[in-house]
Amino acid sequence: MEKTIQDKELGTILLRTSPRATRYTLKISKGTITATMPPGGNEARMLAFIRENKEKLLIALAKHPARPLLTDKTEMQTATFRLHIFRTDRANFYMKLDNGILHIACPAQTGFTDERVQKLLKDFLEQALRHEARRLLPSRLLDLASQHGFTCTGVKIFNSKSHWGSCTTRRSINLSLSLMLLPWPLIDYVLLHELCHTIEMNHSDRFWALMDKVTDGRALELRKELKKYHML
Repeated sequence: MEKTIQDKELGTILLRTSPRATRYTLKISKGTITATMPPGGNEARMLAFIRENKEKLLIALAKHPARPLLTDKTEMQTATFRLHIFRTDRANFYMKLDNGILHIACPAQTGFTDERVQKLLKDFLEQALRHEARRLLPSRLLDLASQHGFTCTGVKIFNSKSHWGSCTTRRSINLSLSLMLLPWPLIDYVLLHELCHTIEMNHSDRFWALMDKVTDGRALELRKELKKYHML
């Protein structure tokens, strides 16, 4: 079972049943509450559970607000391009990344509140971010590694929704394409963070001392700044 309900205060709530669930759980992502119950669960009980946790949910929603819709009024500047969504007389959607601008053309009668339209626009944006991430991040990482004396065995670009980057025990580094949404000083901070993990595989005092060394003492400042940004 899966259905969506609307609450005046909590907004969109997705009710779902999962065969893997063993209890009633609540999760918030991008302004939407997902309420999961085990097979045979009772919807009325689920709704009561939501009401019992209403205050906690409101606090969490304030920390994880819904993303604004992508429309022809959207203004977005990424590390390498500006987003330009516009209406056109053509009957189809199309995109073009040219001279620092990602042009996304939409038919004149496009309804930007349509979930299918939002998914298409997000897919276009994701394609452009992936292209730029693959074009620039591996060489940037290797340059920083050489500059600071790190060694990594490989780098891959993923569409991670939860981590800007990660480092394996084999010193291979994974980077999210969402990094391209950040300004370059914060991109470098994340790259250096993962490079430091090739030496210190935890967040010990030694790790943060190393981070301070490679960021000229700005590790804490950059860490706080990064928290202001969200992934795709």
